[in-house]
Amino acid sequence: MSVANNLTELQDQIRARYSDLSKRLQQVARYVLDNSNSVAFDTVATIASQAEVPPSTLIRFANAFGFNGFNDMKQLFRRNLVEETASYTERAKLFKELDAEQSAPESPAMILQEFARANAQAMNHLAAQTPSDKLEEAIDILSQAENIYLIGLRRSFSVASYLTYALRHLERRAFLIDGLGGMFKEQLSMIGPKDAVLSISFSPYAQETITLSEIASQAGAKQIVITDSQVSPLATFSDVCFVVKEAQVEAFRSQSASLCLAQTLAVSLAYRQGSTNDFDSSLLG
Repeated sequence: MSVANNLTELQDQIRARYSDLSKRLQQVARYVLDNSNSVAFDTVATIASQAEVPPSTLIRFANAFGFNGFNDMKQLFRRNLVEETASYTERAKLFKELDAEQSAPESPAMILQEFARANAQAMNHLAAQTPSDKLEEAIDILSQAENIYLIGLRRSFSVASYLTYALRHLERRAFLIDGLGGMFKEQLSMIGPKDAVLSISFSPYAQETITLSEIASQAGAKQIVITDSQVSPLATFSDVCFVVKEAQVEAFRSQSASLCLAQTLAVSLAYRQGSTNDFDSSLLG
């Protein structure tokens, strides 16, 4: 069993293994499932007291799920709490409250340096870990599709809108599903088995994207997914799944790696079609 990458994965693992845990570990399981904010904010001693177990039991619980210690597991709860805070101002404030003992890079120059360093690592990881056969398969799907539907909501919207722009420059029938007026399903109502969907979603995953992926699957359309985990709910519906690990500085995740992958798909499709001479240079800028 792999170590959970986010709180949803961890909660699923805890529920699946609950009956196999010892009574003491079941006490911890019940507490962490029902008190996620407490786990994010409180000390290990406080959590142990509230769960009515010794602190050592918390460590054994974390070890049982592949973590080096309870504080490692605790980071998933903290990250989830920050990600669920929509306002960037409140998110920054919350991060400082959670990590008051750490000095955060607050000047613009320091933040730029941190993002540049983290993004460089994310780019290197993307290039090293993305299988070439998946790229080829994705280009096959895009080149053969009659219509291409792009789905990316909230922070994924920029990636989906860029791909729509790029594909239109390649004279492909590309449609951005933005749910204007709440018409998500209506915008996808004409999809068929000769079409393709490219969806982008990261934890916490947009429920609308999951619902639309299920509709596309029922219609027999091919699906390309860009997400952050092999156990992402979108991966179930995918013909090709790209797992992208974005850079993160404090509570703020970048999109550089996802946009790099999107640009790779667009330019690769241009070469496949032999249309690079007409490919608007603005796509590369």
